[in-house]
Amino acid sequence: MARWLMVMVFATFCALARADEAPMTPSVIHLASEAWEDFTAADGHGLGWDVLREVFEPAGVKLDIRIEPYTRATGLAQRGEVDACVGAYRDEVSDVLYPHWNFDTDPIYALGLASNPAPTAENLGNYRLAWVRGYKYQAYLPNVQRYNEVARRTGILPMLIHNHVDYYIDALDEVNSIVSRAKDPSQFRRTHIVDLPLYLCFADTPQARRLMALFDQRMEVLVKNGRLKPIFAKWKQPYPFGTN
Repeated sequence: MARWLMVMVFATFCALARADEAPMTPSVIHLASEAWEDFTAADGHGLGWDVLREVFEPAGVKLDIRIEPYTRATGLAQRGEVDACVGAYRDEVSDVLYPHWNFDTDPIYALGLASNPAPTAENLGNYRLAWVRGYKYQAYLPNVQRYNEVARRTGILPMLIHNHVDYYIDALDEVNSIVSRAKDPSQFRRTHIVDLPLYLCFADTPQARRLMALFDQRMEVLVKNGRLKPIFAKWKQPYPFGTN
């Protein structure tokens, strides 16, 4: 009896030791993002934040939000100073980990003068293009040869008006925001070019890897049960996951 009891105590001790060694899912995910209005706003409101809260918070993981310019946000993830950066295109950022699931899709538009012909994805490479530094649209648009990278969006309309570039490339919400500041919005045309899935880019750290695994598990469930649909409906944005 004494020997059997010792064996049971030893087995229990080993099981507890293995449990102590098992990695636990963190209770917080540290996220860096540019402030995109109604998507990842600095005050925590927006479609992107709502989706990510639905992914993580029911699993016991709170969002810790850090607002930075896009290139700095990606750099923080590359250096492991945050768990993930928000809103990158597939393989756009090096030295980070991409999950299986995207969490939204960006409709990409070309903004130009209404007097110019509407471009297509096939002939866009024939024109002089511009976009914000760090977005690397040249990797996702065919035959792009001439493009400028600008530091900020404030000077886009004068560049178009004075014929410094033919088209400015950006997500639709950003294009709409730029046009809303024009004295005569009818002077400009918006043309849809492509839809690009948006991802979290996870740091290559043990904690971020566990969070990425949780993200993929939760997205699988949420897409199948349709729990994300009301969030996209609330923000009047198209649902990016088909008919599921």
